Amino acid sequence: MYEALTRDIRVRVEPQYIEEQSSPEESHFFWSYTVTISNEGGETVQLRSRLWRITNASGMTQEVRGPGVVGLTPTIAPGQSFSYTSGCPLDTPSGIMVGSYQMEDSGGKLFDVAIPAFSLDSPFAPRSLN
Repeated sequence: MYEALTRDIRVRVEPQYIEEQSSPEESHFFWSYTVTISNEGGETVQLRSRLWRITNASGMTQEVRGPGVVGLTPTIAPGQSFSYTSGCPLDTPSGIMVGSYQMEDSGGKLFDVAIPAFSLDSPFAPRSLN
């Protein structure tokens, strides 16, 4: 599990390689990832938009921007959490994702919350020890 904390908003991400939706012989690899956004602060916030940077094992990066997540712009009260699951296809057996959410506080002020960098590794990715 990967996590980051920004302005009392904790973002946890758990990626999982999905073998049933992957075709390694066709250079198609698929992961799901579950994100939990927890409001550990004292004011209600609303998720307005997302920005993802997805980099494959060849170093090719694509940006994905858009309103909300999975079609929603959830409001998260103090002490509450919101979770969702989405997916990411790559044409290489590994990669990395990182990003941010734009949140709005109760006063209408926008601020960015970090999404921690997380690794997308399939059983087909070469392993190295550091």
